[in-house]
Amino acid sequence: MSYLDPRAGQTSGDDPNAPVPYDYGHRHADEQARPEHLGDLPPAEPARRGPGRRRATSAGKPKGRAGRNLPAAIAIGLGLILVVLASLTVWTPAFLGVIGLAAFAGVWEMTRALRSAGAQPPLIPLAAGALLMVGLAWYDGPDSLVVGLAVTVLAALVWRVADGFAAVRRDLTAILMVAIYVPFLLSFAVLLQQPDPAEDGKWRVLCTLFAVVLSDTGGYAAGVFLGKHKMAPSISPGKTWEGFVGSICAAALGSGLLLYFLLDIPAYWGLLFGAVISVVAVVGDLAESMLKRDLGVKDMSNLLPGHGGVMDRLDSILFAVPTAYLLFAVIAANLPG
Repeated sequence: MSYLDPRAGQTSGDDPNAPVPYDYGHRHADEQARPEHLGDLPPAEPARRGPGRRRATSAGKPKGRAGRNLPAAIAIGLGLILVVLASLTVWTPAFLGVIGLAAFAGVWEMTRALRSAGAQPPLIPLAAGALLMVGLAWYDGPDSLVVGLAVTVLAALVWRVADGFAAVRRDLTAILMVAIYVPFLLSFAVLLQQPDPAEDGKWRVLCTLFAVVLSDTGGYAAGVFLGKHKMAPSISPGKTWEGFVGSICAAALGSGLLLYFLLDIPAYWGLLFGAVISVVAVVGDLAESMLKRDLGVKDMSNLLPGHGGVMDRLDSILFAVPTAYLLFAVIAANLPG
């Protein structure tokens, strides 16, 4: 998820509009007219390509950077949207399975990525704990979710004791990071759907997801057409402050309408909701970008062709759903009746 500068995507190389340097026409070098004072000196060698210039393909076009598989990205993106919509509107318990599967895949990707950095968070107890947390959030609410987090961390630490206490000390931070960052935060999507999943619960989830999508779309559009000032060039070079403002405006305006028509919540609360969700969504995106830079990976995996990994799609959502849960609680406490 990115908010692109209008100049983003340009790479160094030849300017197609610039003339070939020192071409002296189109005849062969031996056929060039030579000044008389040069005598019988051998003809000058043609100018060589300077360093950093890309070689041309057989068609005469420079090779570009490897890009995403756009048809696959569109197909996968639409498929994910349809799955989420169906799980929320057709058979609401199916949403529990969607979140459980996403949490399981996210834990797998995180443990795999952290192992490349030397840590050894155990996959089996963390994956089992992810499913436990999602289930407890569905059946017994936030208090049981916290218990599930504690049980997951304890089980993972006990698992690592088999390799000695040095392994426990080394992997404690990685275990806490995986358990909290993925299944604990994602389980708030399930809490958003409760206690009335078939009624307002599904709309709370959809309003949150649409706020994230609007934030991303508004930021992209504003960044492409207006972006000039880099927001965090060392973390995510494509993001601009103009894109950030576009994210907030799009999410706020869209959420004002969505919350009013879907949940009968006054528009001013919707504007606040969208603006806050946009801010935390951008923070979540930057957090995962920073993590991937530290780990030296481009994508968390290739599970989703054209998108990267599950975590590459969840980065903004992980921060958005617990924030939305708190915001809806504040809104409910301040609405009359």
